[in-house]
Parts: sequence; C-alpha cells; structure tokens
Amino acid sequence: MAIPESQLEAWSHQGAVTTSKATADSIKNALNAYNNWPEGIDFEVYLQGSYKNDTNIRGDSDVDVVAQLNSTFYSNLSEDQKRTLGLSPASYSWSNFRSDVLKVLKDYYGQSQITEGNKSIKIKANNGRLPADIVVCSQYRRYKTVSSNDFVEGMCFWTRNDDRQVINYPKVHYDNGVSKHQNSSKWYKPVVRLFKNSRGNISGDATPSYFLECMLYNVPNSKFGTSYQDTFCNVVNWLNEINLDNFICQNGQLILFGSTQEQWNTNQAKAFIKNLISLWNNW
Repeated sequence: MAIPESQLEAWSHQGAVTTSKATADSIKNALNAYNNWPEGIDFEVYLQGSYKNDTNIRGDSDVDVVAQLNSTFYSNLSEDQKRTLGLSPASYSWSNFRSDVLKVLKDYYGQSQITEGNKSIKIKANNGRLPADIVVCSQYRRYKTVSSNDFVEGMCFWTRNDDRQVINYPKVHYDNGVSKHQNSSKWYKPVVRLFKNSRGNISGDATPSYFLECMLYNVPNSKFGTSYQDTFCNVVNWLNEINLDNFICQNGQLILFGSTQEQWNTNQAKAFIKNLISLWNNW
C-alpha cells in the first residue's frame, strides 16, 4: 500500500526558523562586542546546516553556526606556489582565533553554558535561545590555478581529539542548494525535508541529515515534481538502480562516499534506500 499523498506532504513541511536566526545573532553579537581582537583581524559569523538551507524539520534543535576567520586563510597551494602569489605566514592563526572565541563565549554566556566538542564549541539552550554548535574555522581556498582570484572558498579547522584537518564548503553548499531548488521547480527542499522526516518511521535508522541531503542533490531534476507520491517513487527507484560511487556532496567539491570520517558508506546508503522501498510497500 502506498504512503498517502497527505502524509508525504506533511513530512515536507519546514520546522521553525525564527529562533535559529536569533541564536546565530546572539553569537554574532557576543563576538562583535569583544574589544580586544588583534588589529586587522577580520571574521564573519553565519548559519550553516539545515536551518541555513531551509531543510530543517520539526524536532531539529541544534543550530549550526560558523565563526570564520578571514584575515588568515589556508589553502591547497604548495610552498613554492604561495611564494609565487606573494603569500606569507600569518601571525594570528586558526588556533589563536579558536582560543579567543572560546574565551569570549565563556565570558559572555557563562562558563557553565559552554562545552567543547571534537569539532565544535557547544552552547546550551537558554532564554529562548536554541542549543548551538559553533564551528570555529579559518577560510580555506581551493585554488584551481595559481592565480590570486582563481579559487573556491571553503573553510577548515582541526579536530580537538586527533588534530585532523577538516575542510568543507558551506557557502557553496548553500548556493548549489538554491540552484537545485529553482531548477527542480522548487520541489527539492520540501523533498529533502520529506525524506528526513521519513526516517522516523524506519526502526533504528541513523541516516545523517547532511549525507541524505547530499545524496538527493545527485538525483536528476526530472525526478522531482507532479506529486509527492510520484516524486518519492521516482527518486527512490532511481537511487535503487544507479551506481552511487561517483556521487558528490552538495558543495560540488567533495566526493560523498568514501573511507574518511567526513564521508558516507555506500552500504549504509543502500540499506536506507531498501528501507524506503519497504516503507512504501508496507505502509
């Protein structure tokens, strides 16, 4: 028996957005109010994740916020290439920035409200503010050629537990999601929310939201539309038949499946697809 159109449509609804913006604004205000930043330091604070990309659903809680240092950046350039562009080592590094951000947040919110995770600084919910994961990072530039303007902007940071560099491209992820949404006649983002909500009906499912969104980004625009029932079937059938190995992340810069901690496992993805088929057939 098919999942009713009314159920699929209900799953497509977006969760609350007002409190996420207020949470990000609060963190931005905390960092901007600090008066002891070294001279010349430039940074920005912005939302990333489901709240930024309009794919949040009811029940999503933690707000993902980026505090990005821009006056210091890291890149894929060799030392010789850096010299060609006239780049020199910065005196204020990512680790300096992270230490300062941590101090500012503890002073502003109170030490009891702050904990340190492996990849982020976590702030507890309080006074209408949602819990937040703050990724403290530096700008990362993936140069395509040795030219000062020929790069893709990302961000990078190092994990606290094993000092491993993590590189991502949240701004490009957002821009590509907007384009995908427009090119699919505005079906893409509701359908991402639909599939995110469907996980609640699959026992033991632990499919990460980011990986799910990236997988759906690879689905052709022609599979979206007409109705939620048609879209569900078209998307799932296509995913069940296609080779997943060459799927890319929504940022278009990274491969979705692989062996690193920032990639997904194809066996897990295939199991999720099979569970979606079962969910449809046994509704």
